[in-house]
Amino acid sequence: MEAFNHNLANLFSQLGLDNSTEFIEHFLCTHSLAPSQKLANAAFFTLAQQQFINEAQQQDADWSEVIDQLDTLLRK
Repeated sequence: MEAFNHNLANLFSQLGLDNSTEFIEHFLCTHSLAPSQKLANAAFFTLAQQQFINEAQQQDADWSEVIDQLDTLLRK
């Protein structure tokens, strides 16, 4: 069985985004979610990224915990 390291940097990489600390910090400073907005519906994600997030959350996949972390960080 493989051990997966699901952290914020790896999530950004999985989403096809730069996973450097600088990019992640900039992303978090320049993007936010409205209180009732779902992360999977965020306009700043592509359709493929939205689908990945939605499917991972629906399936309670290994990525769910770090996706929830990103959701929390985007609520300012």
